[in-house]
Amino acid sequence: MWSIGELAEQAGVTVKTVRFYSDRGLLPEAARSSGGHRRYGPDAFERLRLIRSLRTLDLPVPEVGRVLDHGDGLTDALEDAIDGQLRELGSQLTALRWREAALQLVRDCPPEERGDRLRLVGAVSAPPSTVPLARFWRGALPVRLSPRLVSSILDYAVPQPPSDPTPAQVLAFARMYAIATAPCPATDPRRSAGNRTDKVHRPDVLYDGLFDAYMLAAADVKTNRAPKRGQALDCFVAAHAESRGLRDSQEFRRRLSGLLTLAADQMVDRYWELTGELSGAPEPTLGRAQEWLRAALDTDVAAAAG
Repeated sequence: MWSIGELAEQAGVTVKTVRFYSDRGLLPEAARSSGGHRRYGPDAFERLRLIRSLRTLDLPVPEVGRVLDHGDGLTDALEDAIDGQLRELGSQLTALRWREAALQLVRDCPPEERGDRLRLVGAVSAPPSTVPLARFWRGALPVRLSPRLVSSILDYAVPQPPSDPTPAQVLAFARMYAIATAPCPATDPRRSAGNRTDKVHRPDVLYDGLFDAYMLAAADVKTNRAPKRGQALDCFVAAHAESRGLRDSQEFRRRLSGLLTLAADQMVDRYWELTGELSGAPEPTLGRAQEWLRAALDTDVAAAAG
């Protein structure tokens, strides 16, 4: 049986350290002397060494306690604790990389742009949250759209910020964030997206058809081919027509061209441009596909009229 001083000496720590772990239940005493002093058994030394090793990994004291309490399940509990610490450390490293890239962005920009960039990056947390971006798109989508399609659209429209961004990616995300959190004026088409009166009775039919059209147009968009008639445009128009209970016709295409021109939102178009800048992915965004199909429709309508 060791006294608290003897255990501390054997372990190479202070008496204060042993008392700290004892008071928190991590290092139970085996007995008390007649004078009320703590006494520790032979297993206390190894337990204290384990506690110190776990703390060296920067595990919080409560987490150390949970690992020790598992007994035979020590390995699984330790793996869970380490995984948790690695996730937290990864988040901290991502935050540091975002701050570093943001500082470089502000340092290297022209002096006349510094104030604007400070305002942009200062509004974004590090690591950045995508919650405002998701909220922006949920507000822009029809109320009656199925959860399945809402989830699919958000997967495309809300890109995950890179863990090691360049200054340009930080700027792109900050500008997307500014668009998503900007006040929405009464005249903004996003304000009434769920209650528009252009007779879209079946929004799921519309968005399922749009996804098909986007996929058909992807190759042409990716290679920067000029917008043209074809299967992608026919699918695009059919989605709009069927969702309204109408048939594809040249008259409908003319009307649809006008509706899409009126509904065009420069902020949303800019958001899609920034999405491409942020991801750096070779595949075109849904926004680019939508723009290509709108242009193809306008070309088709103009050709029919001429």
